Amino acid sequence: MLNIEQLSYWERSRYFEGIDFLIIGAGIVGYNAALSLRKMHPTAKIVIMERGYLPSGASTKNAGFSCFGSASELLSDLETMSEETVWSTVQKRWDGLQLLKSIIGEDLNQEVHGSWDLFRSSENDMASKVISELPYLNAKIKEITGQDDVYSMDKNVSSSFGFQGIETSCFNRLEGQIDTGSMMQRFHQQAIASSIHVLFGVSIIALQSALYNVQLQTSVGFLTAGKVLICTNGFAKQFLPQHDIQPARAQVLVTSPIDELKLKGTFHYQSGYYYFRNIGDRVLIGGGRNLNFEGETSTEFANTEQITAALKEMLSTVILPKTEFSIQYEWAGIMGVGKTKAPIVDKIDQHIGVGVRMGGMGVAIGSLVGQELAELFS
Repeated sequence: MLNIEQLSYWERSRYFEGIDFLIIGAGIVGYNAALSLRKMHPTAKIVIMERGYLPSGASTKNAGFSCFGSASELLSDLETMSEETVWSTVQKRWDGLQLLKSIIGEDLNQEVHGSWDLFRSSENDMASKVISELPYLNAKIKEITGQDDVYSMDKNVSSSFGFQGIETSCFNRLEGQIDTGSMMQRFHQQAIASSIHVLFGVSIIALQSALYNVQLQTSVGFLTAGKVLICTNGFAKQFLPQHDIQPARAQVLVTSPIDELKLKGTFHYQSGYYYFRNIGDRVLIGGGRNLNFEGETSTEFANTEQITAALKEMLSTVILPKTEFSIQYEWAGIMGVGKTKAPIVDKIDQHIGVGVRMGGMGVAIGSLVGQELAELFS
């Protein structure tokens, strides 16, 4: 690959010189930070740089859930985080989903079939807790969504979808699924239409704030930018060693097409650590990092035998107990997590800002984080 110093005048002046805003990361946060900046700064030179030939984190590798919190996940979070933190984060997720829909429009291909939080008979204690807390959960969610009775119990989920071993479930009627690929393609199209330059295959190795700008070492040479917005989520530790953010790998499998598939909707299990949905007549399943938290604190794009085997076992024993299936796709995405699920949106100094730590809810919260980050440089 050519170094910046080897490029023509046209190439250097167009893409690498006179940059007002440089965004690191071409994911949901990065794209909407750039689009938001364009509205505030119509004539600014805005460049997005992405290290991969496609977005490298989770924006194109997620499961395509438009979710904001299953009942068991929220109750679990309330045991370790304050009420204010939990519900303000849910508010951001809900607001983020509404913003995402307004940005992407029909290209989001959203289907709202609802979601089910599943419980086996061995998890009766958690199911009982959800039942007892339903009035509380519904009251808090109504404050956020304006909708009554968002959560309800569904004891017929197994007969409806052919599951085995599932005793009951909690239904969330507002959650759904999206087309991740179509979403990211639309983000890219909007960026280009807004005269935002998007450069793939360029890694940012190091950056340092100077008196009037930011100096950056990249994989193709050195450059400067007036302002830099870090939108690399699970990879942000490279630039933010003192911040509470760690990578969290999420592994995903997708089956080949299945004849007469009964499954339609999105499903959570074990407080959201497992999740699955249909993609047309296929089943997508992901999660399982709770089996090896330390091992899954990784930025390596790899599927492991331990988690792959657990996902396949759940497919064969719970989701598709009487159906033959094969796995056609498998991949891993890298999320950003911390001790709290609230995102980090902050200005490190007058030249550098950061919008990271989506807490596994990047689809829901990412566009809002990008907008809030851009507003720090209004």
